Amino acid sequence: MLLIIIGILLIVIGATIVYFNIPYSKTRIVFVDSADNLLARTANENDVFTEQDIAGLPLPVQKYFRYCGYIGTPKMSSMKASFTDVDFILDKNKQVKIDYTQYNFVDRPNRIAYIDSSMYGIPFEGLDAFIDGHGSMKGVLAKSITLFDQTGPSMDKASLVTFLSECLLVPNAALQDYITWEAVDDLHAKATISYYGIKASGMFTFIENGEAVSFTTDDREAVTSDGRSEKVRWSAILQDYKESGGTRKPTILQAIWHYDDGDLMYFNSQGVVIEYDSPSGKIK
Repeated sequence: MLLIIIGILLIVIGATIVYFNIPYSKTRIVFVDSADNLLARTANENDVFTEQDIAGLPLPVQKYFRYCGYIGTPKMSSMKASFTDVDFILDKNKQVKIDYTQYNFVDRPNRIAYIDSSMYGIPFEGLDAFIDGHGSMKGVLAKSITLFDQTGPSMDKASLVTFLSECLLVPNAALQDYITWEAVDDLHAKATISYYGIKASGMFTFIENGEAVSFTTDDREAVTSDGRSEKVRWSAILQDYKESGGTRKPTILQAIWHYDDGDLMYFNSQGVVIEYDSPSGKIK
């Protein structure tokens, strides 16, 4: 009898290991299908960035466009950003390494991202989305166990302001009517995004050469894996600009919660690859 029980346990363990390692993932399928649908309904841009396009922007934002080399280059309709081996803190006491792939779209402020990781050898996946006014953040363990699934008005606003924080990475978005700019001084500009009946704002900080180095907002809530949330100041950091595809882009992106008891950098990436306008065909 003991041998039979041991045999059954070995079969179950073996089957579990095989299941964890097969390519199939429902969460990834949802991500790919959603991204494909958004790409399919996104019209291609045919214009280039001009000085006239940026004439009404605050001076540091104009300087950013020139420094990065966008003037005279094609306007984009979407962006893909690929992150690998990111230091990610899921909760204050849970840190993992993740791969992170996201798509941002210009005609409407839609955004979708997929997290691929593991916890103690068990697959962990995440889906971070803002589609047609609805924000969500979902975490899935072992390909089938939902750890959290955050939705609602506060998530909608947080997701919209996340899109705003990334608008200079896909700079055609920064020119759209749903984003308005307010001049502050030579190194700061306030941006406000309004869409789907939601409104959020934040401050971009630049340095003298034209690089955007941070975005800070009070319009996000920190949500823990057990569903608790609190309003906390949030910053996105952009560093180490390098030329690729004819334009300069940051290759280090970080995200920080500014808690009362100290800052928490929960997303710390290096070597991010930013591409514009996915080629025709479906995402693999």
